[in-house]
Amino acid sequence: MVVNKRIAVIAGDGIGKEVIPQALKVIEASCAPVVVTQFDWGADRYLLDGTTVPNDGFEMLGRNFDAVLVGAFGDPRIPTHTHAKQILLGMRFRMDLYANVRPVRLLDSALCPLKGISTEEVDFVVIRENTEGLYVDCGGAFGEGTPAELAIQEDVHSRKGVERIIRYAFEYCRGNSKGDGSPREGVLMCDKSNAMSYVGALWQRVFSQVSAEYPSVKARHMYVDALAMHMVRDPRQFDVIVTNNMFGDILSDLAAGLQGGLGMAPSGNLHPGRTSMFEPVHGSAPPLAGKNVANPIGAILSAALMLSYLGFSSASARIEAAVVRAVRQGKTTEDVGGGLGTRETGEWIAEQVAKLDDA
Repeated sequence: MVVNKRIAVIAGDGIGKEVIPQALKVIEASCAPVVVTQFDWGADRYLLDGTTVPNDGFEMLGRNFDAVLVGAFGDPRIPTHTHAKQILLGMRFRMDLYANVRPVRLLDSALCPLKGISTEEVDFVVIRENTEGLYVDCGGAFGEGTPAELAIQEDVHSRKGVERIIRYAFEYCRGNSKGDGSPREGVLMCDKSNAMSYVGALWQRVFSQVSAEYPSVKARHMYVDALAMHMVRDPRQFDVIVTNNMFGDILSDLAAGLQGGLGMAPSGNLHPGRTSMFEPVHGSAPPLAGKNVANPIGAILSAALMLSYLGFSSASARIEAAVVRAVRQGKTTEDVGGGLGTRETGEWIAEQVAKLDDA
């Protein structure tokens, strides 16, 4: 007997409110056995009653749900981004979602800004440590507004945190294939150990020790600045990239440009075996909100990642196949060469998923 999986949905702000409904249409069309519960956490709720996350909110998600699907956070009415930080970063930290997985797959060569690149040549994944580094918000500001003002932001890394994300990257490489079905072969660790000696030494030492346990996986290293250059010169050389929180954030956004922009990029925030969260990489994009122009594909592919995580690999594969059809037939929003709106793109993809199911 198939047991329904429970999904919490938080559309959030801006275009999140537009793209998440399209992802839900596609999930419904896939016939995956899920039950959806929607929450109103976001800017509107915060401005109404001051609530960012209700008491016991994160614990409730972990206790009552199998996965969380999130849209985007950020609203110009809240310039401090208080609610966005407390909800999104709170979810990552409080639920210990330590592995941020961002697949970078080119679905049509026309979307890549590089010359002469085929779809098979951009198919890698950035695995970002998600609960440590500069994002722990450890530090302070002193003498604000004075000539002697001082700001300190600590870069915090633990042996536990570094080892588990590196080990996850090797396990991912060994257990996942590329879009064409071929095996993944190598893990590249990215750091800046030539300048950040203490943190770099920890990452270098742990990477060397963990990689020795996976002799069948090719292991190599690259400094972050060199990697950024090589990513736009020759993305064909990359397979699985593992790095820290800040570098992973920046590199994965750069990599999204290779696949057609942030609107095409999905992500998963994972703690294997626990309730995990899935979200498109793009932000809330206030200037685009309410205009039916936002690209829903990042949200739809995030939903596909979520279904795969929940064990519904067939439904996930049908969604990915339908998205490929949409991109190659121009049934998309204008930013990736189509002529449809947000709703129309979601509806077209949902129809294709249903047809694939019938087949």
